[in-house]
Amino acid sequence: MAIAFTTIKQVTAQLYDRSLRGIPKDTAAALRSADARERNETARHTLRVMLQSAEAAQREQHFICSDAGVPVYFVKVGVQAQFAGNLRQAITEGFAELVDTIQPPLLPHVTHPLTLERGYRGKGMPIVTFDLVDDCDHVEITCSPKALGSGRWAALEIFSFPDLKTIEEFVLDTVIQAGAQPCPPVVIGVGIGGTFDYAAKMAKEATLRPIGTVHAEPMVADMERRLVQAVNQTGFGPMGTGGDSTAMAVHVDYCAGHGFTPVAVAFNCWINRRTRARLFNNGRVEILE
Repeated sequence: MAIAFTTIKQVTAQLYDRSLRGIPKDTAAALRSADARERNETARHTLRVMLQSAEAAQREQHFICSDAGVPVYFVKVGVQAQFAGNLRQAITEGFAELVDTIQPPLLPHVTHPLTLERGYRGKGMPIVTFDLVDDCDHVEITCSPKALGSGRWAALEIFSFPDLKTIEEFVLDTVIQAGAQPCPPVVIGVGIGGTFDYAAKMAKEATLRPIGTVHAEPMVADMERRLVQAVNQTGFGPMGTGGDSTAMAVHVDYCAGHGFTPVAVAFNCWINRRTRARLFNNGRVEILE
């Protein structure tokens, strides 16, 4: 058997739709935990409004935010998976059908970078990243739409043989420059090493890690702990209202490289849009989050 073209089209469209109408369970738990720790009364109130907004959107099937972003998918393809049709075409057609049917309608956020013309279609859209996974017979698709607030403030710089202090200072400087613009409390992804493009990929994928997980290597886990503490000491707080809750998590990943070391920083806003599903050769679909 093979994974049907129509299944891919329907599931990817559904993932996008779901990402707009609720927040992941780990994100809701992180917001409640931040509320319990928060010392600033205005910040606590803001966190509770966020949770109430997320619950209302899911209950009434409304959008949490009017900025639905642009469609971004991360696809892990098992080498033993089989397809009855073109995978990327199915994702593209699924988004096109969603645009025509979704209620409330999506705003035209897809923007031509040279003419600034806005619409729902464009070169390279939806944005899809593919990775092969050995010894695997399914496809795992993550949808994480990228909106303006968090997308605008991502940053990358290339250093020569930096120490940990230099890397962490760059991350913190990026957070300070962003301020409350990415709609905190945020999830921050940091990619270190590899090449220019790969560091950015690691940073974005790091934002997709479940909140509460830590890197398997103690040195990196310690860096995550130091960074989340430092970010939460900036005092920006939820939506810039002040307080201790600027970041729900900082997730770091790295790759060996050359003497030049790219460091990339990416943000996910408080909604932390992230829906995921697995599609199997026998037609089974497993919704993961």
